[in-house]
Amino acid sequence: MLLRFEVSNHRSINEPVELSMIAVDEDRPAARSFDLLNERVLTVAGVYGPNASGKSNVVDALAWLSTAAATSLLAWDEIIPREPFKFDSGPETPSTFEVEMMVERVRHTYRVELDDEKVLFESLHSYPERRPRSLFEREGEKIRFRRELGSLSAIRELLTPTTLALSAAMRFDVPDIRPFGRKLADIGTLGNRPRRSRYDYYPPAKTGSPTTERIFLQGGNGNQLTLFESAETEPLYNPASALSLLRFADLGIDDVHIVKERLYEGDDTRTRRRIRLMHRVADQQISFDMADESEGTRTWFRLIGPTLYALRSGQTLLFDEIDSSLHPRLSAKLLELFQDPNTNPYGAQLIFTSHDTSLLNHLNRDEVWLTEKGADGTTTLTALAEYGGDKVRRSLNLEKAYLQGRFGAVPDLDQHLLRRALGLSPGTE
Repeated sequence: MLLRFEVSNHRSINEPVELSMIAVDEDRPAARSFDLLNERVLTVAGVYGPNASGKSNVVDALAWLSTAAATSLLAWDEIIPREPFKFDSGPETPSTFEVEMMVERVRHTYRVELDDEKVLFESLHSYPERRPRSLFEREGEKIRFRRELGSLSAIRELLTPTTLALSAAMRFDVPDIRPFGRKLADIGTLGNRPRRSRYDYYPPAKTGSPTTERIFLQGGNGNQLTLFESAETEPLYNPASALSLLRFADLGIDDVHIVKERLYEGDDTRTRRRIRLMHRVADQQISFDMADESEGTRTWFRLIGPTLYALRSGQTLLFDEIDSSLHPRLSAKLLELFQDPNTNPYGAQLIFTSHDTSLLNHLNRDEVWLTEKGADGTTTLTALAEYGGDKVRRSLNLEKAYLQGRFGAVPDLDQHLLRRALGLSPGTE
């Protein structure tokens, strides 16, 4: 599970900002505990703020680090494809990323500093007995591994100025290092993909999570009504769970059928399988092709595969602009899946950005973060639980307070200027 993430000099983020998943209110089922951790950990966090305030850049920074861990060994050559703050000294200043995660029930801390041409510093520590234990530390191309890990000469041979040592170590079965690297690299992304720079190094998609279509086509039809019958024994890609999520959304879907159709290509004939959703109205059951379904249904259908994978594998899932993809009611259902220990037994996490204030009614005060952009163009990130240095009351109506502007982070619209720009003010032509 993600505990904390800090980033500086990434896109609109100049000075360090920190997103913490440590619970302020620990006395609720949504907050998870670990034997070697004094604090409890959240499974959901929402980032709110005006347009262009940097909400997406916060989750993009974590996605960047995840992809860097997965791909730097193969994809980074002469240039590190970072995106520094464009103003002032941003392009000449190193970017810094730091992440704390619980991996195999042990806390790990990873930090990397880099510029366009080289990795300047990199370190990984674990806390198996609450005290820090250095697994490796790197300055430039000089790297020191923990003595018990051996010389690891093969990893040293893979290192280049632009290669993360973490990526190189993931090629080998190094205790502690590889499990952490795989967990960081497995962070998933949903929603709007941010526009990339000229260094378009992102792979099209991460291959760990299955598509919803693949779950049904490879697993056959499902007919169980509960979401999880047994979290320990039910297969990860069980189509029954996928069908339950479709029904869970209350879209009028009764079942999923797999149909075969023939394709003719000249003298050759082949078949392919397609998914059709069965709707029941009164005593009548009608088959709908996916193209006949509403955009909302198709969107929810596409999210089921990645959501099931996250819930069953304990993955951290980033969802940019959740409100542009889902109806508020479905967004709230998705939050509930991650907050409820019964549907999220392995501590999967959902970190999302949104403008949808109705979701604040489904979030605790420590699950909300606020972005604002200063006059200098930099993004700040503030925990709502301690907004303005004062504790926000647990009983406060968050949506009402947010819309009243008590936490800032809402668009400041000059209605007179807006009406004049639209040609609605008296005297405009």
